[in-house]
Amino acid sequence: MNIAYLTEFDVKGLDKSAWRKSQLGHWGRCYYIAKSLEDESTNVQYFGPLTKKNALLPKLKSRLYNYLFKQTYHLWADPIFNKNYGHQIAKKISIYNSDIVFSPDINFISYLNCKQPIVLWVDTLYTGLIDYYDDFSNLCLETKQHLTAMDRLTLNKCSLVIFSSEWTAKTAIEIYQINEAKIKIVPFGANIESNRTIDDINELVKARSSKVCKMLFIGVDWFRKGGNVALEVAKELNKAGLNTELTIVGCQPVTSEPLPSFVKSLGFIDKSKKEGNEKLNKLLAESHFFILPSRAECYGHVFCEANSFGVPCLATDVGGIPSVIRNGMNGRTFPVDANISDYCNYVASLMKNYQEYENLALSSFNEYQTRLNWTVAAQTVKKLLRELI
Repeated sequence: MNIAYLTEFDVKGLDKSAWRKSQLGHWGRCYYIAKSLEDESTNVQYFGPLTKKNALLPKLKSRLYNYLFKQTYHLWADPIFNKNYGHQIAKKISIYNSDIVFSPDINFISYLNCKQPIVLWVDTLYTGLIDYYDDFSNLCLETKQHLTAMDRLTLNKCSLVIFSSEWTAKTAIEIYQINEAKIKIVPFGANIESNRTIDDINELVKARSSKVCKMLFIGVDWFRKGGNVALEVAKELNKAGLNTELTIVGCQPVTSEPLPSFVKSLGFIDKSKKEGNEKLNKLLAESHFFILPSRAECYGHVFCEANSFGVPCLATDVGGIPSVIRNGMNGRTFPVDANISDYCNYVASLMKNYQEYENLALSSFNEYQTRLNWTVAAQTVKKLLRELI
């Protein structure tokens, strides 16, 4: 099976300078999807990098909307660019013996015309981002129209649409009336390399103290990721008598008062460097809980990564998170407006009944092994792809 794999950047030739991005979000997803799809019977044909068309009009529109109307116009969403991507891809496909056209991006499919079955695998549609993420707020009407047009065109052209969560599938069905028969749900994996076994996880869990609760927060956006909630949870647990430490990675806390002594703010840690990668692995291995009470989240690879160390997750039941975290299996989700006491009672109960915590930690690793890694995800997707040809 020959898969034409569409990305804007060069996934296969990802250099060291780009590796940090490959460990985060979309870059990492594109890299690990491609890597996991390749096997003895599957040939991934890399259709990237693609060349972005040089166009003056969208640039002028962007300035006009920004300065005159104080609204955001997304250049990349303009059809002039995505039509050009479609032409580039169609030209390449014509000289390759591809069985399937596959993309982790909506853009490249929307204006693509080809005879091969087209498959999309994403964590969200653009409609799901409008007024949900900051980058997609205060958009001008024209950009909103471009985004919804891309969604609709792509969904109609695809023979198979794979979403990472029920949340995105529901959006597609409700807004675009997409045929449910061509929708499949396959969670993404963890954007890390891991060869840990259940014996390794047993050792890590046994090494964690039952007297001190270590919580880890990793996020670049303090507000959207719910850093203030994580901080309040740590404060309340300490007030209630549970010795709790909170380590913050990825951003600087936004608070009007000095950080308590039980909070460590480490800032950004570069995973592209050996020492940075080892530091993050050590933090995860030693943590009792990973906490990320996001106000908006399409998926969250970091939950899978925490589970790979046998670390249960505390999060909110927003966006795609409930498709990653199963209550009582690899952590728990809370309503976005939940009381701080709800988090505290859950954590305190597990720390008091420590055998229950250990069972949850091992169950979290089992969720990673059976459901939340790229090998399992790719096996499921490859089976779906073979059914198309």
